[in-house]
Amino acid sequence: MTSTPAIPTLMTAADDTASAAVSAAEAADGTGLHGPVTDWFAEHARDLPWRRPAAGAWGVMVSEFMLQQTPVSRVLPVYEQWLARWPRPADLAAEAPGEAVRAWGRLGYPRRALRLHSAASAIQERHGGDVPREHAQLLALPGVGEYTAAAVASFAYGQRHAVLDTNVRRVFARAVAGRQYPPNATTAAERKLARALLPEDEGLASRWAAATMELGALVCTARSPECHRCPIAAQCAWQQAGSPAHEGPPRRTQTYAGTDRQVRGKLLAVLREAVTPVPQGVLDAVWDEPVQRARALDGLVSDGLVEPLTGGRYRLPHA
Repeated sequence: MTSTPAIPTLMTAADDTASAAVSAAEAADGTGLHGPVTDWFAEHARDLPWRRPAAGAWGVMVSEFMLQQTPVSRVLPVYEQWLARWPRPADLAAEAPGEAVRAWGRLGYPRRALRLHSAASAIQERHGGDVPREHAQLLALPGVGEYTAAAVASFAYGQRHAVLDTNVRRVFARAVAGRQYPPNATTAAERKLARALLPEDEGLASRWAAATMELGALVCTARSPECHRCPIAAQCAWQQAGSPAHEGPPRRTQTYAGTDRQVRGKLLAVLREAVTPVPQGVLDAVWDEPVQRARALDGLVSDGLVEPLTGGRYRLPHA
């Protein structure tokens, strides 16, 4: 009976941590982590609609767009409504992009709605309405970056790709690098680490991707990790090091109240509810500070989220 290889504790300087973690992962090859994490996932995974077979690749893609920087609890009702209205890419592509923005509701970062509409149109035009299977074809779709392409290929089609979101990065930073948090932005060393830890078997690799993401979301959380529930606590480099506090650059925090983002959200809320073009005066009542209000509205127009019309009227985009 072979023993489970432990991930060594790493106590290197901050600048060298990621590359040292890659070496540790390559030495241990991740096999001691795969079984415990995927077994935990099989028992504790949430029953989310985009994980069900009926969701298909389009359901997975919609969920990945919506879940970027947005918690599951806020996504669920919008996701269900979206798929009921647009069960296929062709259904969304046939609508005006403004309808995607309207249906996006208050999920935030509404440019994602326009990008998803553009992706649906490209899927209809280039792939006959079917979400492509090939990673390169997914990556070529409008609004689809490396993460989303890997996630759809892995979760929808069971392929072997490193899927590296915030939750996964945090799990790897603690379990392998011995750090409380990953760097503020994804690094090349983190991508190399993720590939080094990826199981060779395609099916296991797909489960590993989903399992590490779920582990970060439910157990290895940013603020209150529940290490007593973690299936790899005994192998975790951060635990072995005594759970040292974060020593890197300050973690970025997002504010909302009083920002242009808040003003943009208020303006879009009025436009989403309107069935006819909205006069400038109605939008002026949304926010008292005229310079910030004008800047926010100009930004919405520049981003393609709002369409200006003659006579000082505005609407969601129609084309």
